[in-house]
Amino acid sequence: MSDELIFTFGDPEPVLDGMIYDSLGVWLLDNGRYYDTPVPFKGLARLLRANAYHGPAIEFKVLQVMRGFKSSPALSRRDMHAGATDFMVFANAYYQKVRNWLGEVVQLRHLPAINMRRMRKADTFCMLQLTGEITEFEPGEVLHLHNYDVSQSVYGLPGYLGAMQSMLLNEDATLFRRKYYKNGAHMGYVFYAGGNLDKDVQDEITERIKSTKGVGNFRSMFLHIPNGKEKDVQILPVGDFSTKDDLEKIKNLSRDDIIAAHRIPPAMACLIPENNGGFGDITKIDEVYQRNEIRPVQDLLAEGVNEVLPGRGRVRFDPGNETSPM
Repeated sequence: MSDELIFTFGDPEPVLDGMIYDSLGVWLLDNGRYYDTPVPFKGLARLLRANAYHGPAIEFKVLQVMRGFKSSPALSRRDMHAGATDFMVFANAYYQKVRNWLGEVVQLRHLPAINMRRMRKADTFCMLQLTGEITEFEPGEVLHLHNYDVSQSVYGLPGYLGAMQSMLLNEDATLFRRKYYKNGAHMGYVFYAGGNLDKDVQDEITERIKSTKGVGNFRSMFLHIPNGKEKDVQILPVGDFSTKDDLEKIKNLSRDDIIAAHRIPPAMACLIPENNGGFGDITKIDEVYQRNEIRPVQDLLAEGVNEVLPGRGRVRFDPGNETSPM
């Protein structure tokens, strides 16, 4: 689909002044065949690679959710892992119900959420193909798990969207610093000379300044002006990024926003403590995190799939045992 090829969040704007959140309702596309998602799912997938924190945080939470998962003949660990990943990234997870000749659901097969859409008719879904074609499923054939969103009831919406600008800012800061060093333009100042410099000396200074460009070419310069006066030569900085700690501040602040949006304790987010006391007892922190953050997600996923599975095919999460027989 053409609207899936190019993705942009647009210019940064305050939430209350407009931005994408004013359009979080869903709309019918393709002549009313299916509902568009509240935000571009392909964009959410690209955010996973925008910085060093968001993607690993999602992966960490999925691994935590999968702790103690007990698979069954109807739902494998691999399919549950894929569904849990989709749920963490998109707040939506889809499974195709495979039935036997009696109409019982004997297997749940994962469907990629990034391509799934709710069709106009209730409980009917389709999958967008790379060729632009649409694969439709029978009514009731797809199990859709999603969280609750106050703006609409068709799709779930991830809670980390509030940190989206911090995710992109973290990426922008890293790219800026990489381009800064790669370009080699470390002369972030205005070289002002008010003394009596003849044309040859001016040309020599200009050439020396130009030669500072290039990877690693930090150079010093000696300049002698006979009978020069105070302040005949001045170096006027112009927002030299390398002489300030702006990068560290931006990276740290945006990192904290991202970690907070995922509600991961700093001790479990591979962060280095800034005090001698550290983060505290990691065992107790993990226990509280599992109870308050991970267990509710496990309950939601288990309840959702077990509603359609027969007794012998149901799955569970055992918090006391982190292994799962295949």
